[in-house]
Amino acid sequence: MTTDQQTNALSAARANDPHAFDALILSSFGGPEGQEDVIPFLRNVTRGRGIPDERLEEVATHYRANGGVSPINAQNRALRDALEGELRGRGIDLPILLANRNWDPYVADVLRQCHASGYKDLLVLATSAYSGYSSCRQYREDYGVGLEETGLQDELHVEKIRQYYDSEGFLRPYAGKLRDSLLALRERTDGALRVLFTTHSVPMTDANAAGPQRMSFEGDSAYVAQHLAAARWIVEQVGEPMDGVEWELVYQSRSGPPQVPWLEPDICDIIEGLPEKDVTGVAVVPLGFVSDHMEVLWDLDTEACEAAAAAGLEFERIPTAGTDPDFVAALADLVEQRLGTPTAPPRISACAQGTWFDTCAPDCCVKVLRGQSEPRPTIAQRPVGEPIPVGLDENGEVIRR
Repeated sequence: MTTDQQTNALSAARANDPHAFDALILSSFGGPEGQEDVIPFLRNVTRGRGIPDERLEEVATHYRANGGVSPINAQNRALRDALEGELRGRGIDLPILLANRNWDPYVADVLRQCHASGYKDLLVLATSAYSGYSSCRQYREDYGVGLEETGLQDELHVEKIRQYYDSEGFLRPYAGKLRDSLLALRERTDGALRVLFTTHSVPMTDANAAGPQRMSFEGDSAYVAQHLAAARWIVEQVGEPMDGVEWELVYQSRSGPPQVPWLEPDICDIIEGLPEKDVTGVAVVPLGFVSDHMEVLWDLDTEACEAAAAAGLEFERIPTAGTDPDFVAALADLVEQRLGTPTAPPRISACAQGTWFDTCAPDCCVKVLRGQSEPRPTIAQRPVGEPIPVGLDENGEVIRR
């Protein structure tokens, strides 16, 4: 069996049977729409942590500098419109609704709206490409809790689209834009260049719990391993402009008490030390984000850019996938695969052994530090004890453990 055949076999083993869904829900973090929304929004984000408004106001300055408006909401509306258009062009008439974790429209309200509209079978697409608690399981919990809150557990069927970090259509825009940024840097400096792939830092407990705990991952974390695999694929696609250019994976947007270990190194710390390595230009790739929202605009375009200026470095920050046609087409492919349409493309991973699971294991991406005796209701989860496909043997046969 060839490598491609093995990859396809593993991807197929991790796929759910096709299903006729009534609507698609584009689900995201959410953000404030005006100055008066900022503190209530941040209270939602930090609910249960006991953080006083005085400390929240420190973070609020990021939003207040942008008129109190998070760009993520408009970006999600644009992505919804682009995806609707792409699906319609393929002959697929599937309503797309928006739902947020921390701001209106909230998940529970959208579930009620779907029920009132007669949509019983719902497919969720999260604006996060990687495995991890905040990037996947928490979305699955959002809908489990929402179904319980609304009492619609027996009325609605909800599934979630898999992680798509390894979709070529997601990665290709980063490769093309990184190539352009490196060429632009070469026009401004003859010195050494560095590429920094950046993503959201998370607590080490969350990082180490990412992915099924019966599987082994590079860096002991599916979250870390997926970013590294994606970065390597992008570097390969860039080709000649990467010759002699070193790259690394860095982290940003850390929060929480300093005594709790989080993924490192921090992007600004790395940038500050680049002149000592004779680097004169840096290209930043926000690989962990699908749109240019506040954590990109503030943490990269403000803080990282200022750190580069202070270090005397030429600076390029490439755009995220946003509504790039390749990315939108890739999302439409994911939808078609779950619908099982005649035109659905095969499940292919650009940078991993096989695509991710449609239905996750119970121990996948658990929240270790929650301190709750009972887990939250969670959709798209295998029954406890059911084996999961985790690999292939030397003959290309799926191994289940």
